[in-house]
Amino acid sequence: MASANSNQIEEGFVEAKKNWELERLYVDLASAKGKALTPVEKKFLRGLLCGCSPAEIAKIVYQSPSSSTVRVYLSNGLYKYIEEMLSNQAGYLVKVKNWSRVTQLLEQAGYKKGWFQLPSVASPDDTSQEQKADVEDHESTKIRDWGEAIDATVFYGRQPELTQVQTWIIQERCRLVGILGMSGIGKTAFSVKLAAEIQDHFAFVIWRSLRFAPPIEVLLHQIITIFSPSLEINITQTVADQISQLMDYLRIFRCLLVLDDIDSILSDGDKIPINQSKSHLNQGINQVSISPLSPIRYRPGYENYGELIRRVGESQHQSCVVFTSREKPQEIAALEGETLPVRSLKLTGLNQADSMLILNAKGLTKQSEVECKVLLDWYAGNPLFLKLVATAIQELFGGNLSEFIQQGTVVFGDIRAILDRQFNRLSQLEKHMMYWLALHQDCISVPNLPKNIIPGLSPRVCQRLTLEAVELLQRRSLIERQTSSFSQTPVLIEYIIERLIEENFKINEEQDGQLFISHKLLAGYLNNYLRESRLNTEI
Repeated sequence: MASANSNQIEEGFVEAKKNWELERLYVDLASAKGKALTPVEKKFLRGLLCGCSPAEIAKIVYQSPSSSTVRVYLSNGLYKYIEEMLSNQAGYLVKVKNWSRVTQLLEQAGYKKGWFQLPSVASPDDTSQEQKADVEDHESTKIRDWGEAIDATVFYGRQPELTQVQTWIIQERCRLVGILGMSGIGKTAFSVKLAAEIQDHFAFVIWRSLRFAPPIEVLLHQIITIFSPSLEINITQTVADQISQLMDYLRIFRCLLVLDDIDSILSDGDKIPINQSKSHLNQGINQVSISPLSPIRYRPGYENYGELIRRVGESQHQSCVVFTSREKPQEIAALEGETLPVRSLKLTGLNQADSMLILNAKGLTKQSEVECKVLLDWYAGNPLFLKLVATAIQELFGGNLSEFIQQGTVVFGDIRAILDRQFNRLSQLEKHMMYWLALHQDCISVPNLPKNIIPGLSPRVCQRLTLEAVELLQRRSLIERQTSSFSQTPVLIEYIIERLIEENFKINEEQDGQLFISHKLLAGYLNNYLRESRLNTEI
């Protein structure tokens, strides 16, 4: 099939061979490009040499009335190679202003059979036909494919963050940007809003969700097909070749590619349950020391996504790939920096003014300002959590915020399920650290962490594992850094302590004797702790 498709591409516009020195032209353009022309580039060139406009080429090649793909392909590819080649030959700058000028310039440069080269390559004045073609070439050359992007027309706050990322992409030309944050914080909406605001700076805007974990072969095929709907896609045989082909397009075109929900293709942490068999539990912390941490890595079969991210970040190109994730892939940590072309931004909760807009939109308009502040503090401005709890207040409490606060349950329903999914991805040591940090908010800076958090280990080993665990938790967006200290959101602290109470009594004292908390009075202590913590945010 690939051979047949290749032959079909080579056969297009064959009449160009009669009048033009095609092989010499292919070689000279390849020298200007730095590598051989693709079959599609050769075909488009032959079409131009036959006197066809981009619209006519599109109709012949794709049987489509839309010439957007051909125009963008020419503007960011062949035209630049021709300009580079002719400028080098002439010794001064030559510009391809429109498609109709290509044959004139190449004819004057001596590539037409039986034509004597003129001393000047470029004519100082454009004809009226060229001016009309120039206008035609700059009309509707931008392609937008939003996939299943959500509707972000209603968007709350985030203007400083949007401005910062826009500066990274437009002015500082970053080629890889990660938008990170815990579940529900609004990463997807942010990515759509960002792409919509900066789309005019790009020839292509492509937005794709990885929520259902598509194999990378499927994703690459979809994206490459948008760049080139021709049969050229069938030439590629391997994932590595497909990534290389995509990288070529990212160099040729100015493209904004958004990959949403990268964490869908990342693996979970180790799956040693808290109520595992007695033989495992008797190993106590030794089990943790054998496999203490579960690094952020890709699910089996999805490792090539890491290769794609690495090459996008390392290679030179004129495009930008933006991805969203709860967890920061390992490739980013090595590539990112404040002055480097790879950056990441961690989204935190909305401020109170923007959070109030969500409550108002949900119908909670006639509420005490103090009670609203309590609710906003509990959920730390998490947009999804605020929407879920506002709906529950309307449905279960008739819109009475005071009654909801008095009943005292903060983590429930969908909010609990969301936190379960993120927490269950952690290794046992990371869970251990989350429990400890939730109970010791007063000393949550790295220098203040005790050297005996993990029982049964030497201080040096304990310190190393603790540092690695804190680093991983930050990359998983479960703790937030503030200068040299870290914090957990109130809703997360509530969730962790409730979970600690539940899990502690799933096993007996004999089994949990080596865990860091095992006393029967734990439930009473933790319930008091929760009440005292809430008092700090309530009236």
